[in-house]
Amino acid sequence: MREYLLLLPIIFIFHDMEEVVGFGNFFRGNPWLFERFPKVLKAYRNISTAGFAAAVYEEFVPIFGISLLAYYLPCDVLYALWYGVFLSIAGHFLIHIGQTFYIRKYIPSFITSLICLPVSIVVLLKSGQFIDFNVQSVMLITAGIVLMIINLKIAHAVMHKANKQLLKSAQTVPGT
Repeated sequence: MREYLLLLPIIFIFHDMEEVVGFGNFFRGNPWLFERFPKVLKAYRNISTAGFAAAVYEEFVPIFGISLLAYYLPCDVLYALWYGVFLSIAGHFLIHIGQTFYIRKYIPSFITSLICLPVSIVVLLKSGQFIDFNVQSVMLITAGIVLMIINLKIAHAVMHKANKQLLKSAQTVPGT
C-alpha cells in the first residue's frame, strides 16, 4: 500500500497545474459561460490566477497531509481516509471530462483529467486490495470524500479572500 500513497499528491499537483495555468485565460476568453451557467460559475467570476492558485494550495495541504500521515503512520484508518480522498479526486477528473463534452469546448483540466483518470483507477484498484472493506473502512472512506467536499468550500473561500487582498493591494500601490 505504501508505494501508492504519495501518488495522490503527485497526481493532484500534475492535474491542478493545468487548471492554475489555464483557467484565468479560459474564463476571460469565454465570458458566455457565466451567462449560460451562472450558478455553477458564480464562484469563478473575476478570479485572478493568484487567487485560484491560493485555492489549489489550500486543497493540496490536506491531500499531502493525509498521504504523508498514511505513509509514515501506516494504519487502516489512514488508509481508508486516503482512499476516500483519492476517490474524490478521481471523481473530480470525471466531472472535468464530462464538463468538456457538455460544453463542447476544451476546458483547462481536460488533458490532465484524461491522463490522470486511468492512472487513478489503477492505483485505486491496486490499493483497494489492501483495504478490508468493512463498515468502519467504508465510513472512513465516506469521511474522506466528505472532507474533500467541505475542503472545496474552504478553498473557494480562500480563493475569494486572496483575490480581494490582491485587488486591495493593487489599488493601494502608487502609480496604478
